[in-house]
Amino acid sequence: MKRGRTKNFSELRGTLLVLLTAFISGISIVINKFFVVSIDPLLFTATRALFIGIIFLVISLYFSRSSGKFKKTSWFNLILIAVIGGSLAFWLFFSGLKLTTAGRAAFLHKTLPIYAIILAFIFLKEKITKKQLIAIGLMLIGLLLIELNNITGSMRMGDLLVLFAAVLWAIENTIAKKVMLEKESNWVVTFSRMFFGSLILFALIFISGKTNLLFSLTSQQIIYILISGIFLFLYVLTWYWGLKYINLSKASTILLLAPVISLILGFIWLNEQIFILQLIGSALILIGAYVTAKTESEKRIN
Repeated sequence: MKRGRTKNFSELRGTLLVLLTAFISGISIVINKFFVVSIDPLLFTATRALFIGIIFLVISLYFSRSSGKFKKTSWFNLILIAVIGGSLAFWLFFSGLKLTTAGRAAFLHKTLPIYAIILAFIFLKEKITKKQLIAIGLMLIGLLLIELNNITGSMRMGDLLVLFAAVLWAIENTIAKKVMLEKESNWVVTFSRMFFGSLILFALIFISGKTNLLFSLTSQQIIYILISGIFLFLYVLTWYWGLKYINLSKASTILLLAPVISLILGFIWLNEQIFILQLIGSALILIGAYVTAKTESEKRIN
């Protein structure tokens, strides 16, 4: 009985944390579009990641009460997380964001649950119910209706870069979840992703001859990096903490709430107009999110 209550509490805690991640995501993409226009995307990504990586280093040391040794899982997996999700995917995403619109990037980024569900089913043996599949179908249709005006036109190079970044993040999330299932701390996983990822990005800055850009940042650009870094810190904090407790397929689907949150905040704060198709799309996403949130995280029985 006690074990059942503990499982239910973990499920609730993970779901609430990922719901918070969706809220943070809902206000981040437009802000980052504004910031990255005036800053080299590689430099922008690397400096944010280093800033956050150092914070999570302190957090992981505090919680592990150790000297920073990773005891539970292999260095290979931690470095793989950093290479795929902490450096390459970030670089591709912000490079693509600079070449396309915020709306198109938001739509393509939110296709991530499709790849995550497939990978979670195959490699993590997660149980995917018919209700979940219907829910994500409703949410993707809803996303399409919300972003319809922003995604018209032919595919651009920036779109392909963002799409590839979404696939890489789905792969990285699968590895991260696998590592946490092996009892590694979510704090160590987050630290590895951000800190080692930033070192790789700074190596790319050096190789590409952009080192001089580090010393030419204006005070305004530094403020942009810090503000965006705070949002990213909160995003990865809540995401990996929540992912520790619930299935990747469930967590990634909940993130599809982000466009609805963006729509609501735009209406409240910026007096932006909301169209009927966007209202229908929002309703579909909310229905799908409700079904997903009530779904328990389970393993598949082969």
